[in-house]
Amino acid sequence: MANPSASDDYFRFFGLTQQFNIDLPALDQAYLAIQKEVHPDRHARGSETEQRLAMQMATLANTAYQTLKNPIQRGLYLCQLHGVDAKLETNTAMPAAFLMKQMEWRENLDEQAEDLSALEAMMEEVEQSKAETLAEITQAIDGAKNYQRAAELLRGLLFIDKFAIELDDTIAALI
Repeated sequence: MANPSASDDYFRFFGLTQQFNIDLPALDQAYLAIQKEVHPDRHARGSETEQRLAMQMATLANTAYQTLKNPIQRGLYLCQLHGVDAKLETNTAMPAAFLMKQMEWRENLDEQAEDLSALEAMMEEVEQSKAETLAEITQAIDGAKNYQRAAELLRGLLFIDKFAIELDDTIAALI
C-alpha cells in the first residue's frame, strides 16, 4: 500500500515529481495501482481496522487524483504547498488587458450567439488563450518557482475556463 506519510503531499503519494507539468499517464497508472491495492474486495476478510484504513486510502487516492488531474486544481495545490493562497473567492483583481479581453469575448458572444462560424472562431481564440496561460503557469511554477504569479495566472485561467464552457454550450445549442 502507498506510504501513509505521503498523504500530506499528493505528488509523493503517487510517486511523482512536485511540478505543474506532470506525466498524466504515470498519474493514471499510479492511481489505478493504489485503487487495486485498496479495493474493498481485497480487504473483505480483513479486520475492521484494515477495512477502515483501506477505505481512507481509497478516499485519499480519489481526492489526490482529482486534484492532480485537473490543471487548475493542480496549480492551486502547488501554490498552497508553497504557502500561497490564490484567494479565489476574495481576490478577483485582474490585469486591465485581461479584463478588456474578457469583456470583448462576452460582447461577441452576445452579438454572435446565432453565428456558428463566428462562435467557432472565437472558441479557437479562447483555446489559444488557454494554451498560452497554461504555458505561462508551467513557466511560473516549474521554471521561476514564482507561486504568487502562478496564482494570478490560475485565477485568469479559471475565468477562461468558465467562458469556454459557456461558449461551448452556446455552440452546442446551435448544432
